[in-house]
Amino acid sequence: MKVKLFSFAAAIFIAFTPFKDLINKYLPIYNNSYEGLSSKELDWYYESRKNGEVPLPPKESKNFISNYDVYYTGDTSKKEIYLTFDEGYENGYTEKILDILKKHNVKAAFFVVKPYIKTQPELIKRMTEEGHLVCNHSSHHPSMAKVTNKEKFKSEFTEVEDIYKEVTGKEMVKFFRPPMGKYSELSLKMTQDLGYKTIFWSFAYNDWIPEKQPSKEYAFNKIISKTHNGAIILLHAVSKTNTEILEDLILKWKEEGYEIKSIEELGSN
Repeated sequence: MKVKLFSFAAAIFIAFTPFKDLINKYLPIYNNSYEGLSSKELDWYYESRKNGEVPLPPKESKNFISNYDVYYTGDTSKKEIYLTFDEGYENGYTEKILDILKKHNVKAAFFVVKPYIKTQPELIKRMTEEGHLVCNHSSHHPSMAKVTNKEKFKSEFTEVEDIYKEVTGKEMVKFFRPPMGKYSELSLKMTQDLGYKTIFWSFAYNDWIPEKQPSKEYAFNKIISKTHNGAIILLHAVSKTNTEILEDLILKWKEEGYEIKSIEELGSN
C-alpha cells in the first residue's frame, strides 16, 4: 500500500511541477499524441513485381504509412515519374548533373544533409535558382527511429533548415527523406508533426559506393526496366555511372511517354 501511495504522490509531483518540463525535454516522448506508436526501427524496402508494375510497400508498415503523409509513389494511374537525388557529400558530379537537367528542362529534388550545404553553398544556390527542390535529409544522418528525444529529433530538421536559409535566403520546402531508409511508426508521426512529408522511393539500386560502380549498360537497363507509373526514383549523386547515363535516361523516359514531375505535386490530386 505504501508503494502505491508513493507512486501516486510521485505522479502528482511530476505532473504539477517544473520537473515535468525536464522529463519532456530530456527523456523520450511518450504523451497522448504518440501513445501506442511503435519506436521499433524498420528499414524501407519495396517488393518488386514484373517490369513496369508498381512495387508493393513493406509488409511491416503497409497498414500505417498512409496515416503520416508518406509517399513512395505518385499517381500510379498516369505516366509520371519523380526524379530524386540523395546528397551525403560531393563527389564531383553534381555540377554535371545540373547541366544535364537544365539542358532538358527537368526539375529534380535533392535531399541534402547539413554538412553538404555548409561545404557546397554554390551548388545549393544553383539548385535553388534553377528551380530544383532542395529537401531535408537530416543534420547528422542518423537512424530517425533511434532519435526519440523531442528536441534532438526536431534539431535534425531545423539545423538543416537554418543553414539552407542562411545560404539562400529562402525557407526550405517540407520534404524529408529518412537517412538510410530507417524509420519507425513513431518517427513518421513526429516527422508529420513538424509539417513534413516523408519521401521514400519505389526504385533504387546499388549506386552509392564510388569504388563499386555498376556498368553503364547494366544501370541503364535496370533503371528503365523498373520504371513504372508514379515512380519515385532514388539516385545517388556520388555515382559516376548515374551521371554518365542521366541524359540517356531522360531521353528514354520521354520517348516512352513519361513526364518528369516535381514531388511538390505529390498528394495534390
